[in-house]
Amino acid sequence: MPASPSTARAINDRLALRLLQQEGPLTAGQLKQLTGLSRPTVADLVERLTVSGLITVVGESGEQRRGPNARLYGIVADRAHLAALDVRTEGVFVLVSDLVGRVLAEASVPIGGDTGTGPAVELAVAAVERAAKEAGALDAPVREGDGAWGRLHTVGIGAPGLVDPATGDLRDSSGLPAWHRRLAAALQERLPEARVTVENETNLAALAEQREGAARDRDTFVLLWLGHGVGAAVVLDGTLRRGASGGTGEIGFLPVPGTTSLPSATDCDGGFHSLAGAAAIGHLAREFGLEVTGAMGGPDEVMDGPGAAAVVAEAVAEVEAAEPESARAGTADGAAAPAVPAARFLHVLADRIAIGAASVTAILDPGCVVLGGEVGQAGGAVLAGLVEERLRRMSPLVTEVRAGTLGGAAVLRGALLTARDRAQDELFAPADR
Repeated sequence: MPASPSTARAINDRLALRLLQQEGPLTAGQLKQLTGLSRPTVADLVERLTVSGLITVVGESGEQRRGPNARLYGIVADRAHLAALDVRTEGVFVLVSDLVGRVLAEASVPIGGDTGTGPAVELAVAAVERAAKEAGALDAPVREGDGAWGRLHTVGIGAPGLVDPATGDLRDSSGLPAWHRRLAAALQERLPEARVTVENETNLAALAEQREGAARDRDTFVLLWLGHGVGAAVVLDGTLRRGASGGTGEIGFLPVPGTTSLPSATDCDGGFHSLAGAAAIGHLAREFGLEVTGAMGGPDEVMDGPGAAAVVAEAVAEVEAAEPESARAGTADGAAAPAVPAARFLHVLADRIAIGAASVTAILDPGCVVLGGEVGQAGGAVLAGLVEERLRRMSPLVTEVRAGTLGGAAVLRGALLTARDRAQDELFAPADR
């Protein structure tokens, strides 16, 4: 059954808008070439989208060209503003962008463990308001018939823990601050015109690595998050899998050999977290005589993701300078261990990471594992190569291991991408014109 004229117009409009988002400003002729639509159809959709305030003329194509055919059309970037939050145990990072993702303002606020729930929420909300005001998203003009033009349209939040797939809310998870669960509701109350969404941080990191990072050519892969804690995100056939309770990828709770206990429903100590979390990396580095500094300059028990990443990065640099081949070559059973302590540290760390990676690949066979987070980025190709070599020995399933390219910034990028997708899905949904 052929589509109705209004449905066809909506499909064509969304196609053109997506191309303008991906490619940047285009002429009507370029839109015709990329969409395959006729010249009159493209002329009609350009007029509709211009009248609706979604696109505008932003320049001309070519130094010598003039006239209607040379006009470059682009998305009206200030049609709406977006906010992205990376919510961590120790604080919040915020950025505000326009509709095409150009960052306009950033803010961050530390939140100590002894801060009460109410004050912590207020600190986080104030950081969002501060960044939004700097970007002009709180005092943007209102245009008649268009609602709050340019105001903060969508807020995307990335947070640790489980997100209930039925409600979209963070579940009560032991060990996570109570203010995490209160933040979304507080933002919605303070910014009633905005759409507020919450997603697990590792899922957002996977989305960012797929769209802008190490997994751009993969529609099936697993991202193994290595930072303060550990986690995994599963993307199969281009779709992020969350599981029945939103817990797909809670690999920190995976029982593994090499720990002194088993994890419980409320505590991942004794699970994979105890092998590959930041504190475990700090302990391991000390065993090999490497210099370790905790998050606050204290003991490794308080080491955070960036602290663990610094240790790994220094080890990689030392090994590459001293004995490059030992950094990448696997040590088969019975082979001599690398001579440099930093190399031995990386080999043992790769052994540990491979345990979690092998468990995931044995069940899902994704063909690709991305080592994400601060530690994955810091380890780079050296650590990824060591883990891949171990997987080849542990499993008959061929699995490529890549280093994430976005590191800890992946959560913010993923939150921004999801906010942009939601805003554009709503704003780019043409009415029956």
